[in-house]
Amino acid sequence: MGAADIRELAGALGVRPTKQRGQNFVIDANTVRRIVRTADIHSDDVVLEIGPGLGSLTLALLQTAERVVAVELDDVLAAGLPATVEARLPHRAGRFELVHADAMHVTRLPGPPPTALVANLPYNVAVPVLLQMLAAFPTLRHGLVMVQSEVADRLAAPPGSRVYGVPSVKASWYCEVKRAGAIGRSVFWPAPNVDSGLVSFVRRDPPRTAATRDEVFAVVDAAFAQRRKTLRSALARWAGSASAAEDALTGAGVSPRARGEQLTVGEFAAIAEYGAKHMDVLRNAGQRER
Repeated sequence: MGAADIRELAGALGVRPTKQRGQNFVIDANTVRRIVRTADIHSDDVVLEIGPGLGSLTLALLQTAERVVAVELDDVLAAGLPATVEARLPHRAGRFELVHADAMHVTRLPGPPPTALVANLPYNVAVPVLLQMLAAFPTLRHGLVMVQSEVADRLAAPPGSRVYGVPSVKASWYCEVKRAGAIGRSVFWPAPNVDSGLVSFVRRDPPRTAATRDEVFAVVDAAFAQRRKTLRSALARWAGSASAAEDALTGAGVSPRARGEQLTVGEFAAIAEYGAKHMDVLRNAGQRER
Protein backbone atom coordinates (compact mmCIF):
# COMPACT_ATOMS: atom_id res chain seq x y z
CA MET A 1 0.00 0.00 0.00
CA GLY A 2 1.11 3.55 -0.74
CA ALA A 3 0.75 6.74 1.27
CA ALA A 4 -2.82 7.45 0.14
CA ASP A 5 -3.91 3.87 0.91
CA ILE A 6 -2.36 3.98 4.38
CA ARG A 7 -3.93 7.30 5.31
CA GLU A 8 -7.32 6.26 3.94
CA LEU A 9 -7.26 3.01 5.87
CA ALA A 10 -6.10 4.76 9.05
CA GLY A 11 -8.93 7.25 8.71
CA ALA A 12 -11.50 4.50 8.23
CA LEU A 13 -10.27 2.74 11.37
CA GLY A 14 -9.94 5.96 13.34
CA VAL A 15 -6.23 5.28 13.88
CA ARG A 16 -3.82 8.01 14.90
CA PRO A 17 -0.21 6.81 15.31
CA THR A 18 1.06 7.15 18.88
CA LYS A 19 4.62 7.78 20.07
CA GLN A 20 3.91 5.67 23.16
CA ARG A 21 3.82 2.52 21.04
CA GLY A 22 6.37 3.69 18.53
CA GLN A 23 3.89 3.59 15.66
CA ASN A 24 5.46 4.79 12.42
CA PHE A 25 3.75 3.22 9.43
CA VAL A 26 5.66 2.57 6.20
CA ILE A 27 3.90 4.44 3.37
CA ASP A 28 6.25 3.59 0.52
CA ALA A 29 5.42 0.44 -1.46
CA ASN A 30 8.95 0.16 -2.85
CA THR A 31 10.37 0.06 0.66
CA VAL A 32 7.99 -2.73 1.63
CA ARG A 33 8.97 -4.76 -1.43
CA ARG A 34 12.64 -4.11 -0.64
CA ILE A 35 12.18 -5.45 2.90
CA VAL A 36 10.61 -8.69 1.64
CA ARG A 37 13.30 -9.09 -0.99
CA THR A 38 16.16 -8.42 1.43
CA ALA A 39 14.64 -10.78 3.97
CA ASP A 40 15.02 -13.55 1.38
CA ILE A 41 11.52 -14.89 1.95
CA HIS A 42 10.67 -18.03 -0.01
CA SER A 43 7.44 -19.80 -0.87
CA ASP A 44 7.97 -22.38 1.89
CA ASP A 45 8.57 -19.84 4.68
CA VAL A 46 6.21 -19.42 7.60
CA VAL A 47 6.77 -15.78 8.51
CA LEU A 48 6.33 -14.31 11.96
CA GLU A 49 5.63 -10.58 11.71
CA ILE A 50 5.74 -8.39 14.81
CA GLY A 51 3.70 -5.18 14.86
CA PRO A 52 2.03 -5.39 11.43
CA GLY A 53 0.22 -2.10 11.96
CA LEU A 54 -2.08 -1.33 9.04
CA GLY A 55 -0.80 -4.30 7.03
CA SER A 56 1.32 -2.95 4.18
CA LEU A 57 4.24 -5.27 4.92
CA THR A 58 1.83 -8.10 5.78
CA LEU A 59 0.31 -7.98 2.30
CA ALA A 60 3.73 -8.03 0.65
CA LEU A 61 4.83 -11.00 2.75
CA LEU A 62 1.66 -12.93 1.94
CA GLN A 63 2.37 -12.65 -1.76
CA THR A 64 5.60 -14.60 -1.29
CA ALA A 65 5.48 -16.69 1.89
CA GLU A 66 3.59 -19.91 2.55
CA ARG A 67 1.98 -18.39 5.61
CA VAL A 68 2.13 -15.23 7.76
CA VAL A 69 1.37 -15.04 11.46
CA ALA A 70 1.22 -11.44 12.70
CA VAL A 71 1.43 -10.42 16.36
CA GLU A 72 -0.24 -7.09 17.09
CA LEU A 73 -0.76 -5.42 20.47
CA ASP A 74 -2.96 -2.48 19.46
CA ASP A 75 -6.66 -3.32 19.82
CA VAL A 76 -7.88 -1.31 16.82
CA LEU A 77 -5.11 -2.44 14.49
CA ALA A 78 -5.54 -6.07 15.53
CA ALA A 79 -9.27 -5.89 14.85
CA GLY A 80 -8.86 -4.27 11.45
CA LEU A 81 -6.02 -6.27 9.90
CA PRO A 82 -7.88 -9.49 8.98
CA ALA A 83 -10.46 -7.45 7.06
CA THR A 84 -7.70 -5.57 5.25
CA VAL A 85 -6.10 -8.85 4.17
CA GLU A 86 -9.44 -10.27 3.07
CA ALA A 87 -10.30 -7.16 1.05
CA ARG A 88 -6.94 -6.66 -0.66
CA LEU A 89 -5.61 -10.19 -1.00
CA PRO A 90 -8.61 -12.53 -0.75
CA HIS A 91 -6.96 -15.50 -2.47
CA ARG A 92 -4.23 -15.52 0.23
CA ALA A 93 -6.35 -14.65 3.26
CA GLY A 94 -6.49 -18.28 4.34
CA ARG A 95 -2.73 -18.21 4.79
CA PHE A 96 -2.87 -15.37 7.31
CA GLU A 97 -3.45 -15.50 11.04
CA LEU A 98 -3.49 -12.72 13.61
CA VAL A 99 -2.37 -13.07 17.21
CA HIS A 100 -3.64 -10.21 19.37
CA ALA A 101 -0.98 -10.05 22.07
CA ASP A 102 2.15 -8.38 23.39
CA ALA A 103 5.10 -9.93 21.54
CA MET A 104 7.17 -9.85 24.73
CA HIS A 105 4.85 -12.47 26.22
CA VAL A 106 4.26 -14.68 23.17
CA THR A 107 5.79 -18.14 23.48
CA ARG A 108 3.40 -20.14 21.28
CA LEU A 109 1.88 -19.51 17.86
CA PRO A 110 -0.94 -21.21 15.96
CA GLY A 111 -0.13 -23.48 13.05
CA PRO A 112 3.25 -24.61 11.74
CA PRO A 113 6.32 -23.25 13.54
CA PRO A 114 7.73 -20.02 12.09
CA THR A 115 10.83 -20.17 9.92
CA ALA A 116 11.42 -16.43 9.33
CA LEU A 117 10.96 -13.22 11.29
CA VAL A 118 10.23 -9.94 9.51
CA ALA A 119 9.27 -6.83 11.44
CA ASN A 120 9.24 -3.07 11.65
CA LEU A 121 10.04 -2.94 15.36
CA PRO A 122 9.21 0.00 17.62
CA TYR A 123 12.42 1.73 18.62
CA ASN A 124 11.84 1.49 22.36
CA VAL A 125 11.45 -2.31 22.48
CA ALA A 126 13.34 -3.48 19.41
CA VAL A 127 16.18 -5.35 21.11
CA PRO A 128 14.16 -7.16 23.83
CA VAL A 129 11.49 -8.18 21.30
CA LEU A 130 14.07 -9.56 18.86
CA LEU A 131 15.89 -11.49 21.59
CA GLN A 132 12.59 -12.80 22.98
CA MET A 133 11.52 -14.10 19.56
CA LEU A 134 14.87 -15.78 18.92
CA ALA A 135 14.71 -17.46 22.33
CA ALA A 136 11.06 -18.48 22.12
CA PHE A 137 11.11 -19.83 18.55
CA PRO A 138 14.26 -21.83 17.72
CA THR A 139 12.72 -22.76 14.35
CA LEU A 140 13.36 -19.20 13.12
CA ARG A 141 16.10 -19.80 10.56
CA HIS A 142 16.51 -16.27 9.25
CA GLY A 143 14.92 -12.87 9.18
CA LEU A 144 15.08 -9.12 8.83
CA VAL A 145 14.10 -6.37 11.23
CA MET A 146 13.84 -2.64 10.70
CA VAL A 147 15.02 -0.70 13.75
CA GLN A 148 16.50 2.65 14.68
CA SER A 149 19.80 3.14 12.86
CA GLU A 150 21.83 3.26 16.08
CA VAL A 151 20.19 0.04 17.28
CA ALA A 152 20.98 -1.60 13.95
CA ASP A 153 24.63 -0.62 14.37
CA ARG A 154 24.73 -2.11 17.87
CA LEU A 155 23.08 -5.36 16.88
CA ALA A 156 25.49 -5.93 14.01
CA ALA A 157 28.66 -4.59 15.67
CA PRO A 158 31.69 -6.93 15.81
CA PRO A 159 33.99 -7.26 18.85
CA GLY A 160 36.25 -4.24 19.16
CA SER A 161 33.72 -1.85 17.69
CA ARG A 162 32.90 1.32 19.59
CA VAL A 163 29.21 0.35 19.71
CA TYR A 164 29.71 -3.35 20.48
CA GLY A 165 27.79 -4.21 23.62
CA VAL A 166 25.09 -6.32 25.24
CA PRO A 167 22.74 -6.39 22.19
CA SER A 168 25.64 -7.36 19.92
CA VAL A 169 26.77 -10.27 22.08
CA LYS A 170 23.32 -11.62 22.89
CA ALA A 171 22.17 -11.48 19.28
CA SER A 172 25.34 -13.28 18.19
CA TRP A 173 24.54 -16.09 20.63
CA TYR A 174 21.65 -17.01 18.35
CA CYS A 175 22.72 -15.99 14.88
CA GLU A 176 25.02 -14.23 12.47
CA VAL A 177 23.86 -10.64 12.28
CA LYS A 178 24.55 -8.14 9.51
CA ARG A 179 23.62 -4.59 8.62
CA ALA A 180 21.40 -4.89 5.52
CA GLY A 181 20.77 -1.30 4.50
CA ALA A 182 19.50 2.11 5.57
CA ILE A 183 15.96 3.48 5.52
CA GLY A 184 15.22 7.20 5.33
CA ARG A 185 12.64 9.02 7.43
CA SER A 186 10.41 10.05 4.54
CA VAL A 187 9.01 6.55 3.99
CA PHE A 188 7.18 6.65 7.34
CA TRP A 189 4.01 8.26 8.55
CA PRO A 190 4.50 10.09 10.78
CA ALA A 191 8.15 10.68 9.95
CA PRO A 192 10.33 9.72 12.95
CA ASN A 193 13.06 11.94 14.35
CA VAL A 194 15.71 9.31 13.64
CA ASP A 195 16.89 7.26 10.70
CA SER A 196 16.22 3.55 10.47
CA GLY A 197 18.31 0.57 9.46
CA LEU A 198 17.75 -2.98 8.29
CA VAL A 199 19.35 -5.86 10.16
CA SER A 200 19.39 -9.38 8.75
CA PHE A 201 20.16 -12.54 10.65
CA VAL A 202 20.79 -16.21 9.95
CA ARG A 203 20.42 -18.73 12.77
CA ARG A 204 23.50 -20.65 13.85
CA ASP A 205 24.36 -22.92 16.73
CA PRO A 206 25.37 -21.16 19.97
CA PRO A 207 28.92 -21.62 21.26
CA ARG A 208 29.66 -25.10 22.54
CA THR A 209 29.66 -24.72 26.29
CA ALA A 210 28.50 -26.46 29.45
CA ALA A 211 27.16 -23.11 30.69
CA THR A 212 23.52 -22.25 30.19
CA ARG A 213 22.40 -19.28 28.13
CA ASP A 214 21.31 -17.49 31.30
CA GLU A 215 24.73 -18.05 32.86
CA VAL A 216 26.46 -16.65 29.79
CA PHE A 217 24.14 -13.66 29.59
CA ALA A 218 24.75 -12.90 33.28
CA VAL A 219 28.46 -12.55 32.53
CA VAL A 220 27.69 -10.36 29.51
CA ASP A 221 25.47 -8.08 31.58
CA ALA A 222 28.09 -7.78 34.30
CA ALA A 223 30.89 -7.07 31.83
CA PHE A 224 29.08 -4.17 30.21
CA ALA A 225 27.50 -2.74 33.36
CA GLN A 226 30.86 -1.05 33.98
CA ARG A 227 32.03 -0.71 30.41
CA ARG A 228 35.12 1.38 31.05
CA LYS A 229 36.57 -1.00 33.62
CA THR A 230 38.71 -4.02 32.93
CA LEU A 231 36.98 -7.36 33.22
CA ARG A 232 38.83 -8.03 36.47
CA SER A 233 36.96 -5.13 38.03
CA ALA A 234 33.72 -5.38 36.06
CA LEU A 235 33.19 -9.04 36.99
CA ALA A 236 34.17 -8.66 40.66
CA ARG A 237 30.59 -8.68 41.88
CA TRP A 238 29.67 -11.62 39.64
CA ALA A 239 32.64 -13.70 40.87
CA GLY A 240 32.63 -12.51 44.48
CA SER A 241 35.76 -10.39 44.35
CA ALA A 242 38.24 -8.90 41.90
CA SER A 243 40.80 -11.63 42.56
CA ALA A 244 38.15 -14.32 42.06
CA ALA A 245 37.18 -12.65 38.79
CA GLU A 246 40.83 -12.73 37.76
CA ASP A 247 40.99 -16.44 38.54
CA ALA A 248 37.87 -17.07 36.43
CA LEU A 249 39.19 -15.02 33.53
CA THR A 250 42.60 -16.68 33.61
CA GLY A 251 41.00 -20.09 33.85
CA ALA A 252 38.88 -19.28 30.77
CA GLY A 253 41.92 -18.09 28.82
CA VAL A 254 40.89 -14.42 28.85
CA SER A 255 43.15 -11.57 29.93
CA PRO A 256 41.93 -9.94 33.18
CA ARG A 257 42.99 -6.61 31.67
CA ALA A 258 40.66 -6.99 28.70
CA ARG A 259 37.36 -5.12 28.46
CA GLY A 260 33.97 -6.49 27.52
CA GLU A 261 33.89 -4.89 24.10
CA GLN A 262 36.92 -6.95 23.06
CA LEU A 263 35.40 -10.38 23.67
CA THR A 264 33.49 -12.69 21.37
CA VAL A 265 30.38 -14.51 22.51
CA GLY A 266 32.49 -17.67 22.67
CA GLU A 267 34.86 -16.07 25.15
CA PHE A 268 31.96 -14.93 27.32
CA ALA A 269 30.71 -18.51 27.21
CA ALA A 270 34.12 -19.78 28.33
CA ILE A 271 34.10 -17.42 31.32
CA ALA A 272 30.58 -18.49 32.27
CA GLU A 273 31.49 -22.17 31.99
CA TYR A 274 34.55 -21.76 34.18
CA GLY A 275 32.47 -19.82 36.68
CA ALA A 276 29.72 -22.46 36.73
CA LYS A 277 32.26 -25.20 37.42
CA HIS A 278 34.29 -23.32 40.02
CA MET A 279 31.90 -20.75 41.50
CA ASP A 280 31.99 -22.23 45.01
CA VAL A 281 35.77 -21.97 45.05
CA LEU A 282 35.64 -18.45 43.62
CA ARG A 283 33.04 -17.25 46.12
CA ASN A 284 34.91 -18.78 49.06
CA ALA A 285 38.06 -17.03 47.92
CA GLY A 286 36.14 -13.79 47.67
CA GLN A 287 34.76 -14.17 51.20
CA ARG A 288 38.23 -14.82 52.59
CA GLU A 289 39.50 -11.74 50.76
CA ARG A 290 36.85 -9.56 52.37
